[in-house]
Amino acid sequence: MDTRRLFRITATATAFVAAGLLISGCSSGSSSSEASTSDTDTNAGSGAVSIDPAALKKYYDQKLKWRACGVPGFECATMKAPLDYTKPDGTRIDLAVARKKATGPGKRLGSLMVNPGGPGGSAIGYLQAYAGIGYPAPVRAQYDMVAIDPRGVARSEPVECLTGKEMDAYTQVDQTPDDQAETAKLAASFKKFAQGCQKRSGAILPHVSTVEAARDMDIFRTALGDQKLSYVGASYGTFLGATYAELFPQRTGRLVLDGAMDPSLPARELNRDQTAGFETAFRSFAEDCVKQADCPLGTTSVADVSNRMKTFFTTLDAKPVPTGESRPLGESLATTGVIAAMYDESAWPQLRQALGDAMKGDGAALLSLADSYYERDSGGSYANLMYANSAVNCLDLPPAFDGPEAVAQALPSFEQASPVFGRGLAWASLNCTYWPTKATGSPHRIEAKGAAPIVVVGTTRDPATPYKWARSLAAQLSSGTLLTYNGDGHTAYGRGSDCIDTAINTYLLEGTPPAADKRSS
Repeated sequence: MDTRRLFRITATATAFVAAGLLISGCSSGSSSSEASTSDTDTNAGSGAVSIDPAALKKYYDQKLKWRACGVPGFECATMKAPLDYTKPDGTRIDLAVARKKATGPGKRLGSLMVNPGGPGGSAIGYLQAYAGIGYPAPVRAQYDMVAIDPRGVARSEPVECLTGKEMDAYTQVDQTPDDQAETAKLAASFKKFAQGCQKRSGAILPHVSTVEAARDMDIFRTALGDQKLSYVGASYGTFLGATYAELFPQRTGRLVLDGAMDPSLPARELNRDQTAGFETAFRSFAEDCVKQADCPLGTTSVADVSNRMKTFFTTLDAKPVPTGESRPLGESLATTGVIAAMYDESAWPQLRQALGDAMKGDGAALLSLADSYYERDSGGSYANLMYANSAVNCLDLPPAFDGPEAVAQALPSFEQASPVFGRGLAWASLNCTYWPTKATGSPHRIEAKGAAPIVVVGTTRDPATPYKWARSLAAQLSSGTLLTYNGDGHTAYGRGSDCIDTAINTYLLEGTPPAADKRSS
């Protein structure tokens, strides 16, 4: 992996994961623009700035011009927002939004926005490919399904950094340097990435924070005619939703935060916790693997699988295997491919096959898993996911490390968190060290006092957002309720648990949150 922390996956190599659905607002007889400018604009504890609601009136009063956008049943529009909320009369940016109207029957409950997380996942892509057609029918009947690509993401002023060939080279750089020369090469790759972002997207880079994206959501809420915004966000989308509740507690409706982040943690601790989360997921994979006849990593114990995995990575570090194209499978790409399969247990059979092939000298299948993670197409082009991911993460929190020496000192704690992935994920945390824009956010607790009940969902063996984060966020929020899924994979809603889905659907449709600390499997 070459990102400081990647909290989302919108699609695995085997299936589109139901990673999260966002915003439901109740219709009201009063003017939504009046609600927007008369409520107190609470500043978030991180990245707080002085905002004059009256100066934003022209944005809140805008009318969206909906049009067909190539996918039957869906409409798209362009929404204006200020580049810099402290300078509302300055440069404007265009944000892409989309919707699919409620199908009925039943009373319309407002708009339900979706966001798959990331940061960097396209909410519109997720809406059109999954949420707008695959969400529970009773919910789609009563809500307009809507999405906004956050600033810097996909269709909304996307951050760009490298060419396809440059990105290919970047993803192959050794992430577990063994000497000074390899360490310098890794640092140089992070510097080149950052310089590319500054060169191609310098104007937008200082303005892609989660706080700014949450403010954009409030403008969208008003344009949709909803007095309150309710939200079902997945993974990083939970931080986005919690930030909205912190900024606008009185405008918060029904929020579901699935696969929760802990906003109180600094970057290094977040990265180390996530490292431990991937280790937990890998051990779950290993426990299953030893029971399968086609497990290429041993059939005796979890420890045997882990040791053989580490040995295989070490072998690839010294001698990559061919893939049938110009990119051989080295340790970095192989690690990324394995991590991609940790997000969803339905990918485990594919991972076993890919590992078996790679151990026999054919790395094509494992490379394909890595490409799905990076959103690289067969022509060598990359979506802007990884660029937006770094841009948002590096703006939201100060860097985890101030240089390679600090990473080296922290290696033992990361390797303790994960003997399989710890070393690589520690070095991946170096990327924000060289970022051209100084962080505007800081770790802080989010309480969102005055917000309606908020449901926080945690999965006990979630690789990317460890269960402890969900417990922490639920405890921080003044109106938080924890809903626990005892299972594998990243996020819980829409992944096959009738208990989880029923609890969340009831909350969205009736407004009744689940009982405190409810557990499901």
